Amino acid sequence: MAVTLDGISKNFGTKTLFEDVCISFSPGNHYGLTGPNGAGKSTLLKIIMRLEHATKGTVTYPSRVSMLKQNIHEFKDEMAVNVVIMGNERLWKAFKERDMLYEQEMTDEVGFKLGELEGIVAEEDGYSAEATAEVLLSGIGVPSCYFNKKMHEIPQGIQFRVLLCQALFGDPLALFLDEPTNHLDMESISWLEEFLKSYKGVLIVVSHDRHFLNAVTTHIADIDYETVIIYPGNYDDMVVAKEAVRSRADQDAKSKEKKIAQLQEFVDKFRSGTRASQVQSRLREIDRLQPQELKKSNIQRPYIRFIPAERQPGKVIIAAENVCKHYDEVRVVNNFAIEIHRGDKIGVIGNNGRGKTTLLKMFAQVLQNDFGKLELGHNVLISYFPQSHAEIIDKKEEKLLFDWLKQKRPNAYDQDIRGVLGKMLFGGEDAFKKVPSLSGGETARLILGCMMMQDHNFLILDEPNNHLDLEAVSALGWALQEYKETVVCASHDRDLLDRFAKKIIAFTDKGIEFFDGPLEEYLKVKNSDNNKACKV
Repeated sequence: MAVTLDGISKNFGTKTLFEDVCISFSPGNHYGLTGPNGAGKSTLLKIIMRLEHATKGTVTYPSRVSMLKQNIHEFKDEMAVNVVIMGNERLWKAFKERDMLYEQEMTDEVGFKLGELEGIVAEEDGYSAEATAEVLLSGIGVPSCYFNKKMHEIPQGIQFRVLLCQALFGDPLALFLDEPTNHLDMESISWLEEFLKSYKGVLIVVSHDRHFLNAVTTHIADIDYETVIIYPGNYDDMVVAKEAVRSRADQDAKSKEKKIAQLQEFVDKFRSGTRASQVQSRLREIDRLQPQELKKSNIQRPYIRFIPAERQPGKVIIAAENVCKHYDEVRVVNNFAIEIHRGDKIGVIGNNGRGKTTLLKMFAQVLQNDFGKLELGHNVLISYFPQSHAEIIDKKEEKLLFDWLKQKRPNAYDQDIRGVLGKMLFGGEDAFKKVPSLSGGETARLILGCMMMQDHNFLILDEPNNHLDLEAVSALGWALQEYKETVVCASHDRDLLDRFAKKIIAFTDKGIEFFDGPLEEYLKVKNSDNNKACKV
């Protein structure tokens, strides 16, 4: 059964997100739900999941659906493996009722009810439920030591992975996922891609990970022009098709303008002459050709460009030797050595919690190493994008965006500040928004705007793509590719890393590895080594 939207509209005050949407999401197809931040992706997904009311319209979907929940606090006292099994609501209810009945005195009525429940358990493959749940947990990168622990006893990032397994459990006929790659490392994302490729039901997914969308989607449902437009193919296919449609529309408009000008010239020339009927005919043609008022596209892409300082650094940007950093008794970085040269473009990858942020903070001189030597080269000027925006932006301060940037660069001209804000999509009155009101994506764009105004020849970015929409991530990738000096950037976004990184620092089970080549080559070598190890 398809997921069908019939006349769905959603308004917030005077703002219309989408109007009179009538579409069906068919079984076997995988849909990426796209649009810039604020377009209404998560809102539409919540309407489809009946977690939010539409202004008007109805949604129908199959009897068994599953969705990625974010409410980890509601499961704090449940074991992780049980949270996964809860993804099959019918099975979980049968388990709970069966356990209650076994605690009661056995009667004919209780025995009959237990027989019914055992039938449900069998129908839902309940006897293998725990093993299936553990396979999912292992695949998504949850260590086995957490399987039988209560949710509040395991790290928050792992808890979100458990909820993702819950959504995948039980063979749902429709699956709704909002940002499923959050809290996942590259290996887990790759596993999820393969799992979803084999999924046979209706998949609707929201993601800011371009590579992930290209890997798992067969169609794109794009929110634009106050409606939802279905494009066949993955995200890159949609971009090509959308640009072609836009180009044709622009050409049609120019052609109509030219034709109208020619007709108007005839009308002006013969308006008072003997060719009145021909004039009237051309006036009617002018009316027919007048462009219709079209709904404006909500697609916006920031213009990100990092211009290096005039002060040039030496050949060596960072020299590290036997660098160690530990927290309590846990050594996060151990005997690390590297020499980063001017012009290097380095991507930093690895599982969460391995120490990527710690290393970047030491590079950025905001955290001191415990042992070893880590020195900046001659004339190195750093601009740093932290993973935690709060390290730079205090949202308790009721500052306007304009004033916040002015404080960061007091000698900048007002028009330069307004120019940067405009490039970061804070045009017009948006320049005078208050900092506490910013969303995660807007906060990230503000930090990038600040970096654009700084003097730098060494950019350090820690997960800058978090909260950015696909258009902004693409613009950032272009900016890092075009930057003429040195970049070190940690990210799980493969598309972003593919754009600029020529070398890789990888945090692995065996320690920190350095690879002189792009991410794609590193992954090929790693997969080849793994295959060799399996054969041995």
